[in-house]
Amino acid sequence: MKFDLLAKDPNSSARAGSITTDHGVIETPIFMPVGTVASVKGVHQRELRDEINPDIILGNTYHLYLRPQTEILEKAGGLHKFMNWDRNILTDSGGYQVYSLSANRKIKEEGVKFKSHIDGSYHFFTPENVMEIQRTIGADVIMAFDECTPYPCDYRYAQRSMHMTHRWLDRCINHLEKLPFKYGYSQAFFPIVQGSTYKDLRRQSAEYIANSNQVGNAIGGLSVGEPAEEMYAMTEVVTAILPEDKPRYLMGVGTPINILENIALGIDMFDCVMPTRNARNGMLFTANGTINIKNKKWEDDFSPIDEMGHTFVDTEYTKAYLRHLFAANEFLGKQIATIHNLGFYMWLVREARKHILAGDFRVWKDMMVKNMSQRL
Repeated sequence: MKFDLLAKDPNSSARAGSITTDHGVIETPIFMPVGTVASVKGVHQRELRDEINPDIILGNTYHLYLRPQTEILEKAGGLHKFMNWDRNILTDSGGYQVYSLSANRKIKEEGVKFKSHIDGSYHFFTPENVMEIQRTIGADVIMAFDECTPYPCDYRYAQRSMHMTHRWLDRCINHLEKLPFKYGYSQAFFPIVQGSTYKDLRRQSAEYIANSNQVGNAIGGLSVGEPAEEMYAMTEVVTAILPEDKPRYLMGVGTPINILENIALGIDMFDCVMPTRNARNGMLFTANGTINIKNKKWEDDFSPIDEMGHTFVDTEYTKAYLRHLFAANEFLGKQIATIHNLGFYMWLVREARKHILAGDFRVWKDMMVKNMSQRL
């Protein structure tokens, strides 16, 4: 993997760059649609490729390990071939899913024992076998196995957890050295900064992660319920330490406003289920604010869903029609809203990139944050 830093915004820490892997170029800043189980919910790969057009999507190690299982993915020739996606894929390590299963898991130094949400069977994740699973899934970017702490989190717990995440990182790196690539292309490995919302822990973790000298770095344990100001404060602490010549990935973030504010702090990569999940509940993101399409006010609004026309659905369907689909509980409504939201997110990060390259990102970002704060 190769990262080129192409431009920096003069009035913020925003950067524009490009990441090159064996599956193509990723222009940063980038948003990665979440394809948890080898599918971006409700979207055909053709629509994903031709309309939403991301350079990279995300898959989930925990979910893919349980179903369809790594044996099937290996027989298929890896996740790219299994789901017919020839661009980049990043897999998270399953640490976050294990965190979200708090009632059904036990964490110890060796790894995490957890209960499948599908059939109740017990499984054990270690830094070593998670590296093996991700090798078999075959993503272009794979993540270290970490513990994601909850919010709020006791200082001592956050500290112990961070040190364990660091020890797990060393085990991941040692084990990866023994594991060859499987499908004729290479995989980049990103460690993850933890430390909850404690600045001293975040600094310590960022230094440890930077010293591991991997090709890219990630920030985890944010967007787990803390106020946005705390997220931004932690991001700022960490980006000041992580090396400038490597991509920085903020995991699980967030709203369009969160994304722009974190781009301004020097983040390059994002993922979040928000555009797809909120779409299925009738919330549309636009450059002028959010729309709850279920509201009665849209019942006889025959204007296009979004006149900016980021994807075909925006101008092909009206707000009144989309509201009707939601009222009638038609699957098509959820699909249209999902394509719209993902198209908007992709437009937003690409527009951010243009303004970074033009040198006026800060002014544009402040205007967009104000506009997108409105409820329409």
